[in-house]
Amino acid sequence: MDIVLTAQPLDVFGQMALDEAVVRARPHEITLRFYSWTPGPAVTFGYAQFIREVRRTLQTRGAAGPCARRPTGGGLVFHGADLTFSLVFPSQERPSEIYKKLHRQIHIQLQQAGAKGRVFNDSCPADAYAPSVNHRPNACFSNPVENDLLSETGHKILGGALRRFGSTVLYQGSLQVPQARENPAYKKAIIEAVRTWLAADLHPQGASDFLWEQARLLRENQYIQPSWTEKF
Repeated sequence: MDIVLTAQPLDVFGQMALDEAVVRARPHEITLRFYSWTPGPAVTFGYAQFIREVRRTLQTRGAAGPCARRPTGGGLVFHGADLTFSLVFPSQERPSEIYKKLHRQIHIQLQQAGAKGRVFNDSCPADAYAPSVNHRPNACFSNPVENDLLSETGHKILGGALRRFGSTVLYQGSLQVPQARENPAYKKAIIEAVRTWLAADLHPQGASDFLWEQARLLRENQYIQPSWTEKF
């Protein structure tokens, strides 16, 4: 069954762990989840980014809150008031096609919800996709890449990162517009985009005890450990 998974508030390590637990438990089904955060800011950074560069940037910016390495790629993302979500689904398509189709459907639905803007279609240099440039980590919302969504004024409002686990895809996205978490129209827009794109019959469902236990183990044994955080 295709579901919108509901879960209790989690810290940044728990969010990463629950996403991977969903991949393992539901690899052949569609699962959309909106993060419910414990209070306070947090930071995630891409799987291939260098921890020394990330820490240097966080110190320069005076960023607060815990910081976790994602299982997906992409750049540095600051989570404060964004609507953060993940999507797990089976697919053989190339990442570029996934970004293109998903983001365009989200764009259509966001337009109807009042978040005007456009899909970024400009060609980008190769280093726009690199984990770091000139010994600095790429910051996801500072550098739009193809198929990201931009506001009417040209700043990035939606981006995502993904990873394949065999034939299963994990996509992690962030919508950064005013009242992103408070306005239910934005969640509805993303749900409708997923329904349309994947022909998914989504139903709300809470996380099972088994899923919680798998997420707890992944949090404690992987995502919160220095061996993962300081992997590169």
